[in-house]
Amino acid sequence: MERKIFCWDCNGKKIVLGKKTLIMGILNVTPDSFSGDGIYKNLTLAVETGIKLVEEGADIIDTGGQSTRPGSVWISKEEEYQRTIPVIRTLSKKIKVPISVDTTRSSIAEAAVDAGAGIINNIRGLSEGQEIAKIAAKQNIPIVIMHIKGTPKTMQKNPHYKDLLKEIINRLKKQIDIGLKQGLKKTQIAVDPGIGFGKTPEHNLEILRKLDILHTLGCPVLIGTSRKSFIGKILNNRLADERIFGTAATVALAILKAAHIVRVHDVAQMRDVCRVSDAICFPMLRG
Repeated sequence: MERKIFCWDCNGKKIVLGKKTLIMGILNVTPDSFSGDGIYKNLTLAVETGIKLVEEGADIIDTGGQSTRPGSVWISKEEEYQRTIPVIRTLSKKIKVPISVDTTRSSIAEAAVDAGAGIINNIRGLSEGQEIAKIAAKQNIPIVIMHIKGTPKTMQKNPHYKDLLKEIINRLKKQIDIGLKQGLKKTQIAVDPGIGFGKTPEHNLEILRKLDILHTLGCPVLIGTSRKSFIGKILNNRLADERIFGTAATVALAILKAAHIVRVHDVAQMRDVCRVSDAICFPMLRG
């Protein structure tokens, strides 16, 4: 299938989505990342890690200070600020690719943009009255909205859907409309179906099989499968850092379904997966 081209201005750092699959490298500045890669209150290490991810091929660095692993609880705004903003402020001056701030709080999003972030990645999507859409519109920067059922604390307690893909699409449509009402352009909004966020392993597999349906929304599509537990379960309960090849399979399939951005931990390995998959799926866009 074809992949639509989008151009984003990310706080002065411009990127093109669709000509190749963009890699969003994960930089967790938390003590409790599910994947074991969290960096906690070590500014130097966090910045060095961000630079290394870019050197390995990341097109975007996604920085978050609030763990969203199943069962996690919300930290204070002050703690989230201290974990994320110094890293973004320092790293943004050292790399040429955009930084995405992974947050649900408008105050953190605004501070991150002021510090140099160029994308907001909001796992809670958009809701009426939420300031985060206004901030993205005011600053004229892109935002990623994700589908989630429940909260990280409750989302994996027997999630149920009557029609999985229909419910995801309808929920994302409503959130896109909220963003448009706040002044965002549709081309500034990317959608994420929320693999593992209020979904069973079977739900996650169904989303991947039918991922191309998200293109009916008219927005760039982001997918985040990296090291997630459903991959571990398929692979006889492998640990998070042993799921690289399983992740690679999901990334390749997502590219076949014309995803624009893949959010991953293992950037160097997934760079090769993206290059080969792009060459197979979108030969007309090479070069």
